[in-house]
Amino acid sequence: MIPKIKPPSGPSPDDAAGPWGKPARETPASERDSSFESGGGRWFSRGTLGSILFAILLIALWGGHAWQDLSQPAAWTYWKDLYVSPSLTSSVGTIEANGRTRRVLAIKGPIGAAAATWFRERLDDARLSSGDMVLLSSPGGRLDQGLIMGEVIRARGLITMVGTLDVEGRVRPSSCASACVLVYAGGVAREAFPGSALGVHQFTADIAQDDSRRDIVADTQRTTGMILEYITRMGVSPAILQAMSASRDIRWLKESEALDLKLSTQRFAAN
Repeated sequence: MIPKIKPPSGPSPDDAAGPWGKPARETPASERDSSFESGGGRWFSRGTLGSILFAILLIALWGGHAWQDLSQPAAWTYWKDLYVSPSLTSSVGTIEANGRTRRVLAIKGPIGAAAATWFRERLDDARLSSGDMVLLSSPGGRLDQGLIMGEVIRARGLITMVGTLDVEGRVRPSSCASACVLVYAGGVAREAFPGSALGVHQFTADIAQDDSRRDIVADTQRTTGMILEYITRMGVSPAILQAMSASRDIRWLKESEALDLKLSTQRFAAN
């Protein structure tokens, strides 16, 4: 006799088997909609909204400080001199001197607030190497920028000379005064070009008219000490300070004076 076996209870054949043998149940549309809304709401929960507001606050604070920095006259002067209308101009050429061909970067104009940065970029573009020349023609300008430019020239082993390049690439006489003389002093060799002139005068610290807290005497003494340290390190005679302090007006040095003060180290000798 065959025993009767009761079939196991379970889903009907029409039901699809879900994971772990349980029937899969289709989620009603109403539940899907509410689930989506619930999940979307999590993106805008209090914690997330707070993080977004905090990030916006940080950006606003940073932007406010950045605007305060950039709104200073000195900052705008710097960016204008570097990117909008540089005070200096440059040209590149070659000259024959002392039995060799030298690559020359000729710069001309006042030394502005961003002159040192501008100058480094022009040197990189010109690809000058040790022994090449920087040709100067400038009435002067910013003392701090002139000192940095001189340091860059010395670090790269470049020669300096006062003059300009004409349209045919020939050197013509020119002048270099005030802060330009400090740039000139940076040369490892400083050539005196016939007819060119070097001019010196008293240096004073730049003091804002409304800055009553500054000690003009102390600032001027610090400026003088800084110049003395610089020119001595560059090999120029400290006696040049006497020529600088003689007058507030430009004093043009004779070629023999520039050579005696070791401001110029040799005369230019064309091939």
